[in-house]
Order: sequence, then C-alpha cells, then structure tokens
Amino acid sequence: METIKLKNILWQTLKKLSHLSISISLLLIIAFISMIGTIIEQNQSTAYYEKNYPINIEPFKLIINWKTIINLGLDHIYSNPFFIIILTLFFFSLLTCTFSNQLPALKNARKWKFLQKTKQVNNKAHFTEMNHISICNILYSLHINNYYIFHKQNNIYSYKGLAGRIAPIFVHFSIILTLIGCLINLLYGFTAQEIIPEGEIFHVKNIIESGFNSKLPNNLIGKINNFSIEYNNDNSIKQFFSNIAIYNNKNQYINQKYIFVNSPLIFNNVTFYQTDWEINSIRLKIGNSETIQKTILKNTINNQNLWSCQLPINNKSYVILVFTKLNDRIFIYDQLNTFITSIKLKEKVVIDNTTLKIIEIMAKTGLQIKIDPGISVTYTGFFILMISIMISYMSYSQIWVTTTKEFMELAGFTNRATLTFEEDIINIEEIYTNYTWPSNLSVQMCNK
Repeated sequence: METIKLKNILWQTLKKLSHLSISISLLLIIAFISMIGTIIEQNQSTAYYEKNYPINIEPFKLIINWKTIINLGLDHIYSNPFFIIILTLFFFSLLTCTFSNQLPALKNARKWKFLQKTKQVNNKAHFTEMNHISICNILYSLHINNYYIFHKQNNIYSYKGLAGRIAPIFVHFSIILTLIGCLINLLYGFTAQEIIPEGEIFHVKNIIESGFNSKLPNNLIGKINNFSIEYNNDNSIKQFFSNIAIYNNKNQYINQKYIFVNSPLIFNNVTFYQTDWEINSIRLKIGNSETIQKTILKNTINNQNLWSCQLPINNKSYVILVFTKLNDRIFIYDQLNTFITSIKLKEKVVIDNTTLKIIEIMAKTGLQIKIDPGISVTYTGFFILMISIMISYMSYSQIWVTTTKEFMELAGFTNRATLTFEEDIINIEEIYTNYTWPSNLSVQMCNK
C-alpha cells in the first residue's frame, strides 16, 4: 500500500508539472538564463572577468561585476547546477504533458463523436440550419471538402487535418530529444583550445570545459603542416587555412585535411575547428650569425593590425621591422622612424654594412577541439521541431450534422484558421443546396 501511495504522490507531482503555466514559466526562466549566457562571455579566466567587469565602474558596481559572476557561476552558466535543475524540470514537464494530455487528446480526436444536438458543441463553434433534408447531399458535400465522414442513422461526424493535432506531440518529442542531446554532451562532451605554431606537433591538453564522464583521446597526435591566409583586395582577411595531419600514438599517419572557418576536420567523433590565428615570431640572420628567432609585437592603428619588432644591427644602432601580412613585404625603419627600405622573405639587404635576411614569419593557428556525442540527437530534435512546426499550421476541423423531421442542423469547430474554416462551411452549404443527384444513384447511395 505504501508503494502505491508513493507512486500516486509521484504521479500527482509530475501532473502538476505538466500544467501549461508551469511549463511556460520554466521556458521563460531558461530563455532568461540563456540570454545572460549570451551577454556574459562563458568559460573565461578569472583575470578576464576582473578586467572586463571591474567593481569600481558605475552603474555596474552593485549590479554585476566579476565577483558576482564568479560567485553565482555565471561564467559557466550552461553547466551551472541551477540551470541543469531547471532543464530537468522542463524535461519532465514536457514528458508528463505528452503522456497525460497530448496522447489522450490525440486518441480522443480519432473517436467518433456523434451528437444528438449540435448545441452540445462549445460556444465558439459555427452553427447553421438547412431547411430541406438530404443525407446524400451532405455526405457528398463533406467528401468534396476532404472530410473524413462517419454516419450513423440521422447523425454525421466528420473531421480533417488530424495531423494538426499530432504536431504538438512531435513538438514536445523534439524538445525532449534536444534536451537529451544536451544532457549527453554535458555528461560525455569536452572542449579544448590550442594555439599551435606552424610545423609543430600538439596533443589535446588545454581543456576549458569537460563533462562529468568525458574522456580525452590520449591516442591522437596532431601536427600543423601548413598555415596560410587569403586576403581581400582591401587588405582585409578573407579566410585562413590550417593543414592538420592526425597520427596515432605509434606515429602512424591516419588522416589529413585543410580546415577553415565552418569547415572542420571530423575524426572518430573528435571535431577540429579553425578559430583564430596569431603571429608568433620571425626567424632571421644578421651578418654571419646563426638563425635568430625574434618575438613579434602586435599593434592596431586605425583598425589595421601591424606587427613589429626592434632589431639591433650593431652596438650603436637598431632598426624596426614592420609588416601587415604574412608573405608580404617587410618595411624597415631606422631608430628615428625614418623609412629605409622594404624587403621580401629570404631577400638580403645591407644596413650599416651589416647584412640582414628575414627567413620566415612564424604564425600560430588557433584550434577548438570538441567531442559532442549528443550532437546527432540534438540535430534530430531540431529537425523534427522544424517539421512539426510546419505541420502545426494545419487546422484540425470538426463538423457535426444532426437531422430532424423539419430541418438539418450543422455545427463546426476548428482550432485555428477560422476564416478558412468559414469558407469550408460556405462551400459545403453551396454544394448541399445546388447539387442534384440522379434519382437512381441517390437511392443507391442512401441505401448504403
């Protein structure tokens, strides 16, 4: 008995979750939290929030600052326990509503609903009366307007657009699938970011977000074979490319691809996205010296990026190297910022009797490495949601007809597209009034 009571209490609690007001409230809370997650950058370092959300700037001193963000977990809001609890409640709300309301409503929609009086339909129904009685004509009129018809003695029930009643069920099902996909990603997914110089080998190690049961692919080794940038005519960047080669832990080649933005490399459910790039340093020779690697500084002037470095030529003077693109001319200035000359890569120039040769500009590529095991489930949920939304625009319409010795009563109801339904009623009345059956065919149809 205690087990039965516990089940009843649990079911009653779940049924309360299925109320429309609670579902809408949960959905609004989810939307509000998602909006905060869109405004506040996610999964950044504490130093980043200290810099961008300081305490001593009005009017955010009492509303939002880096301490509030860290303490409330707004820096990782989508994995925050509070957000997960809200999603779980919304999941059970949809699930309970589907089984307690939607499926029974669909089952009832398929039942024959003969009425002895059309007044039994709700107040929003359309009512009309026809003076002469012809069961054959009304059946034919409903059939021409694509209604499914059920006839019993002097009563008729017909409907069309049953798919419009199925659509809400699929909407719930699609959202449930999407939430399941998100839960799978939350448990088993991870995200890493790497900045790798061209020609270097890398492992997946810089984890910025990981699921509770996620596992890193420790048998994968990557190498950046090549990095290049394609520019527009106005010197802006059109696209940048990275050639990634994948090896196993035995240094055996597995896969390779040129990736760019919106064209990642996918291998064994691990996705490598192109996200960013940086210039790391330059390699050069001064006189008869060995190859020297010099760090590059990035500057922004008039919304244009410039890279520069200060290079000593001898004990008395130095030059400044400036360039704006990879594989482009490098401009050389003296210590008084006077332009001297420009050279290309691997081209020699003599400055103060000293030979200078730029061998290579070394770039870094930014990669985001992700495992999303629930992504296929999530995409399936979105696809079903789009289809069900289109189907939901179909109207579910019902028409009841009752006859007496003196006249015929017709009542109709639809859940949407009222004007279209009124046109259906007018068409049915016109066909019923104007169509004349051949006498022998009329007798045969009515006898059936």
